[in-house]
Amino acid sequence: MPETQVERIGYPTEPHRIFGMAHWIANSLTYRMPTLLWITEWSIWPSSENWHLYYKLRHSYCDLRLLHEAPGHLFLEHESEDLASFLQIAMLNGWGGYILTQADYVNAFFSHDEYIDFFSKLDENLLEVRKELGISRSDRFRVPPAARPQ
Repeated sequence: MPETQVERIGYPTEPHRIFGMAHWIANSLTYRMPTLLWITEWSIWPSSENWHLYYKLRHSYCDLRLLHEAPGHLFLEHESEDLASFLQIAMLNGWGGYILTQADYVNAFFSHDEYIDFFSKLDENLLEVRKELGISRSDRFRVPPAARPQ
């Protein structure tokens, strides 16, 4: 079985650029297929969390459950803008979790420590991530094998 390939990329330094990153992820990694946004970390940086905005967005889908009751959000192929909005809020709130695509070419883990690990079974699947997000071979941060998703 091939080793999982990982590309770690830090969040943009300007908060307003996070939407661009979230939008690119939602429109490029999904290949217009269903995608699960699974929030696994929250309340780590309480002062940066905007729960009101998150729940207003969630309530717009008639979903009244709390995050700890339903941490997964399944987005269908035509809901990439919705995925981008939820991902942007999660990133700005200092949350962490996974973006798991049905396409399964590239998936991602986003961390409360302001980075995203894009991971794939094949290194060539990460070329578009590197190209779009401006990562050259000399800029790459290698993720140790022990820290890679299994």
